[in-house]
Parts: sequence; structure tokens; C-alpha cells
Amino acid sequence: LPRNEAIVVYPISIRSCSVQAPILGNKNIITMKPYIYLRGLRHVDLSVFCVESGQKSYWDPVFNVRVPFSSGQQVKRSILDTINSELQVDPSSVTFVFDVNNKGALGEGEVLSLCDPQYYDQLLGGWMKAAKGGKERTLKRRSPFSISAMRLLHPLLGGRFSENATFDRSDKPEIHKVVVRDASGKPMSEEAVEELLAGTDRSLYRKWIPDNARATGLFVYDVAIDLRTLFAVSVNQMEPELTKEKIEELKGKGWISSRNIFGECLIMPKESRDKAIPAIAKALINWRISSNQSRTFSLMETLAIAISDNANTLAGAIRAKLIDDSEKTKAKPMVDETAGAELFVTLPCSGYMVTETESADALQKAEERLIELLSAFDYENQK
Repeated sequence: LPRNEAIVVYPISIRSCSVQAPILGNKNIITMKPYIYLRGLRHVDLSVFCVESGQKSYWDPVFNVRVPFSSGQQVKRSILDTINSELQVDPSSVTFVFDVNNKGALGEGEVLSLCDPQYYDQLLGGWMKAAKGGKERTLKRRSPFSISAMRLLHPLLGGRFSENATFDRSDKPEIHKVVVRDASGKPMSEEAVEELLAGTDRSLYRKWIPDNARATGLFVYDVAIDLRTLFAVSVNQMEPELTKEKIEELKGKGWISSRNIFGECLIMPKESRDKAIPAIAKALINWRISSNQSRTFSLMETLAIAISDNANTLAGAIRAKLIDDSEKTKAKPMVDETAGAELFVTLPCSGYMVTETESADALQKAEERLIELLSAFDYENQK
């Protein structure tokens, strides 16, 4: 530099998902990776993730234990329900088709989706519409959310426990009614029932639910968000997401014609995006399994959230470490700020592992960070 020239140092802000460069020629150059990865750590206390047959579980072949889990589909549905609740909007409708065959028997047919991205659960959850007989073109959209099952942080840091529950009224005989029918379906008299039970140890007053499983322990779930398709729907008719009529309808309602890495697309208007982003951020952290999907209430409090643009750093930020003592192998839960991800640790986390940076507003800060990252991506001018 000439001897009398001043040296100007421009600050560079480096964050997990974006890098902001110096202002050059009045242009603020921003580069951002198209993915956001999130890992959440929760404590579950004797709860049940239930859809039909009780607590789901699988056999871990490494540590030879049966471990409970909540499926990714269940977690995804809970997140989408929370988004709709935050936005105070209804989910899209679904049409279930049933067919009657030549013998008059009723059978399952196809399930038809609206395929309309104006509904947030459709835009974020994806859709598929395949009409029977191939008379209409199949429409399908892949969800911009990839969501893992909620499973134990480590197979040794939780488990599945069983108990025999009862639902009878044997403590109040006056309201506990028992009816025994004979082979013809007629109610038997008390004398006939007593004779039937003579010499047995059978009780008709206790009704049990055997093997009523409960899940407990430290659980994690992972989410990957594809920002390229988060608010974008393809208009490619070679493998369509939308009908031509729906494309024209969206254009008439202000959806923006643009292009992403997958080709020509429509982008949700900014006003609608700005409305959705805070709800998405809140739901990803504060979702709860829907009431008709679980029983036996547990707070399922969030202990830590890790956010990054590198999925590998999540595994290091919230992890477990094996400890081999003289008696048996144990696992120690850990949160690590040096692993490369942004880490937000709540107060309850200190009850399960040694922490140094826990705070009462950790989840609020995590939510704000997600809003910042989701808002920073240039959806309309993707490179």
C-alpha cells in the first residue's frame, strides 16, 4: 500500500450455517449451505409412544437389549400438528376410497391428497396422489423435512419396562357387573357360574392388560431441512408435483416463478413465508406427541438442542460415551460445545450430566437462531 494509505479491516461474521463477507462495491455477499440439521435431546419418564399395539420397540444387536422408540412418522406428524396449531389453521383434507368387489366385500382403495401447497401440512409434509387405473397422472412431492425416529441416546441410557395394568371396578362391587354366557349365548345364573368356577382359582372380578410396556430414558431425534424445497414447489410436468390448473391458481395468488437446483418452480410469497418461519422454528423444538398417539403423560422435557449445517457435528455435540468399569459396561451422556455445532442447554439437563452453560432461556435462543437461519436463505434467487 502507498505509505499514506489507511488499512481498513472488515469484520467477518462466521456462524454455523452462514458466512457473511465484507461489503465490496456496496454488495453484501452472503453464502449459505442449503441444509439445516437439528438434534434434540429429551428425557422421557415412563411414557408410552402408542399407535395401535402399545410401546414400539426393537432389538439392539450390539448391546443385546430391547429398546423403545417413537417412529419418524409419528414425530413428523406431531411437528406438523404443532405448526398448524401455532398458525391456527386447519390441516388439509384427505379422501379415503373404498372398493366393493364382485362378491360384495368392502376393500381398501387409494388415499387421495389435495396436493395443494397452500396448506402448510402439505407444503412441509409432502404428498402423493395416485389414482386407481392410471387415468390421472400421479402427483408426488417429497417433504423438505427428513425426520428420524426418536430413540435412546444410547441403548444403555434407558429401556422398556412392563407392568400388568387393570381397568376393572372390583373395589366397588355395586358398579362392577359380570355376565357369563353359555354356549348358546344366553346369560348363565349365579348358581351355574359358581358351579363352573368350583375347584378353580379363576376370578371374574379382575380384568388385566398384560405386558403394558413403558419407555423411559434419554431420547434423541434428528431433523434435516432442505431449504431449496422448503417453500418451493416444482412446475416440471415430466414428474409433476402439481396439476397445470393448480400452477395457474398459485400464480394468480402471488406465488413467484423462479428456479432452484431441481428446475423451474414456484416460491411461496414472502408474506406467507414470514408467517410460517416462526411457527416452524417453534414446532421443531416444542412439538409434543399428539394425545391420540400416546398415553401416560410425561413432560418429555427438552434437555439440549444442537444446530448445524454439518450433520456429523450433531453426533458429537449430543452423544454418549462408554465407561467400562470392573462390574459392567455403562454409558455416560454428554453435551459438547467443541464438537462444531451450536449448542443450547436447558436447566434440567444438569440433572443428567455435568454441564457448564445451561440457561433458562436456552430453548428461546435456539428458536431465535432457527428463525434467523430460515429467514437468511434467498428462496427467490437460488443459485
